[in-house]
Amino acid sequence: MTNMISEAFNITVSELNERGPKNIPEAFIPSCHLVYSSPATLAYNSPGAVGFGVKRAGLVIPESVMLLVSPAACGRNSSILSSEEGYADRMFYLCMDETDLVTGRHLTEIPQAIRDIVEICEPKPKAVVICITCVDALLGTDLERVCRKAQEETGVLVVPSYMYALTREGKKPPMVAIRDTIYSLIERKPVQPDMVNLMGYFSPLDPESELFSLLRGAGIHTINQVSECKTLEEYYELGAANFNLVLHPESVFAAEQLYGRTGMPFIEMARLYDPDRIHKQYRLLGSAIGVKFADQKPYEQACEVREAFRRSHSGARFALGEMLNANPYELACTLVEMDMEVPYIFSNLTEYDFPYIRRLAESSPETKVYSGIDPSMVHYKEVEGVDCAIGKDAGQYVPSVPVVEWNSEKQPFGYHGFCGLMKELTEVLA
Repeated sequence: MTNMISEAFNITVSELNERGPKNIPEAFIPSCHLVYSSPATLAYNSPGAVGFGVKRAGLVIPESVMLLVSPAACGRNSSILSSEEGYADRMFYLCMDETDLVTGRHLTEIPQAIRDIVEICEPKPKAVVICITCVDALLGTDLERVCRKAQEETGVLVVPSYMYALTREGKKPPMVAIRDTIYSLIERKPVQPDMVNLMGYFSPLDPESELFSLLRGAGIHTINQVSECKTLEEYYELGAANFNLVLHPESVFAAEQLYGRTGMPFIEMARLYDPDRIHKQYRLLGSAIGVKFADQKPYEQACEVREAFRRSHSGARFALGEMLNANPYELACTLVEMDMEVPYIFSNLTEYDFPYIRRLAESSPETKVYSGIDPSMVHYKEVEGVDCAIGKDAGQYVPSVPVVEWNSEKQPFGYHGFCGLMKELTEVLA
């Protein structure tokens, strides 16, 4: 007789480190089991739901609207969320029925749907982003061909995008694919040496981040973000950038595609919360572009904030989630190295997290990691021994302690981001 599972799956970072990136437990891999809605109910299971999922992210292209081509069930949460998050007037729906599923008839209706959208919209959109779902993935729909034909028939710029939850574990998961879509219209323009594009996020970086002043101090006077482009004309100017600065790993694929298509180079930077590593990263960036960043003052200020927090809250215990503006494993490393404790992390896991897993295995080997998507989470009981939760989902898992959600759409970065987080933590731990 098989033993029934009676507790939520968890594993220590020491055990994860021993298993290595090629032997991640099945509990962290959605394709290996049913997906439990924990904490997915905070953002639904679809990659196109709350926050900047596929659908809202695709609308970052300025002067665009989106046509979601899908069964009614796929569009239902979109209609609710678009109203809640303020983009309902840019979302349109072409619903599929059973006949469409068999014949692909819905694809022939797209050009007329585009004409109808353009006719009723004011101001008229300059681009229509067509988003298809897993249904068309299974049908083998060639959306690029469909969009080319629709563009020829309507005279409107038509952009393909994909909300394929089935590809979550592939080389091009939904949030990687939509970033590629967003930058797919950029063409190379005469290069402006003092211009850079920041790639990675669908909402702007916090304007108080020192990154802006450091870049300008190094002679880079024009700093573009696609989320701040108001018109397609402004968007097309991104093609004149000297290089792209990639701030989120899910944008690397889009940057590689841009480089292959236009020759526009890119440099990767990570969002870090360790002042020493932030300082090192700025030195490496400066070396790559041939400048020296004057970051000593903000670095020293961040170190002072770190030491003050360490003195006041040494030994404080944190539970970290994944719904926050940080990599939870990197943040855990930083907190532990500041003499804090991180007994629990609630987060999915990929091979790209293992550099942090290795660090954490040395400093906090008994930290337990829970997979919120594993069905065994139905047996989860609130953990004990925590003083504060960081992340919206962590606040749900440990509701009896103060929570810092740290999930604003204004994206933190660098020393300023670290100091901002320490300020919020200080306020809730007071």
